[in-house]
Amino acid sequence: MFHAFKTAMTAATAGVVVAALTVGCGGAHATDRAEKPTVVLVHGAFADSSSWNGVVRALTADGYPVVAVANPLRGLASDAEHVRSVVDDVQGPVVVAGHSYGGSVASQAADGLPNVKALVYIASFILEAGESTGQLAAKFPGAQLGPTLKSVPVPGSGGDDFYIEPDQFRRVFAADVPEDVTALMAVAQRPIAAVALEEPATKAAWKSIPSWNLITTDDLAIPAESMRFMGERAKSHSLEVKASHAVAVSQPDVVADFITQAARATVG
Repeated sequence: MFHAFKTAMTAATAGVVVAALTVGCGGAHATDRAEKPTVVLVHGAFADSSSWNGVVRALTADGYPVVAVANPLRGLASDAEHVRSVVDDVQGPVVVAGHSYGGSVASQAADGLPNVKALVYIASFILEAGESTGQLAAKFPGAQLGPTLKSVPVPGSGGDDFYIEPDQFRRVFAADVPEDVTALMAVAQRPIAAVALEEPATKAAWKSIPSWNLITTDDLAIPAESMRFMGERAKSHSLEVKASHAVAVSQPDVVADFITQAARATVG
């Protein structure tokens, strides 16, 4: 399964420490902020919570409280349990946004949580129960990330971690991000455990929570055709943008605007 996935895999970015980023409101009044839902951001493989920095800046300037969760990237069920504990601790309504594998985690984590009012998928996987991220990665042609992945054994686990080869990082993951930024991203990337990509989902929160789907048409990690399929199946509100997989880095204002659309439609 590792090798089959490696030839068609598609992913995103990762991190390990939970970062609650309730950064300044940039001129928004406290009363405005109190009326708005908290936005919980869940990154995917090969990056960390800092990949949301531009999005956080835009959302907080508009008065939204934000929590950027550090996704452990160790296993779908355990990652979702971690994210769920963070979301469950937030007071008031929540909008959960996931990027790539972070969407797989968000769908599982948010299921049954009454405070989650919207799910936003950013260049993301939208899994049905019984599906794995690896299965959806290979469903449609066009993904070029798999052949660039390097597997490294994890001592004591019997499993492997996946990294993107640094010299391929910009091309397959972040082609519209400045080279100096992608050079840093490639060095700082967080690996994802192979088992996390193979573990099937057991929940699909999008069946009961309204969802939004941002499709990146220049994506070499998840083909646009795959994102369209998943969004149509979930009956998501969809928007297509010309961007690479790392759209949250290259076009943070577009991503933030899309998240606020979901927030306004479901919370007001």
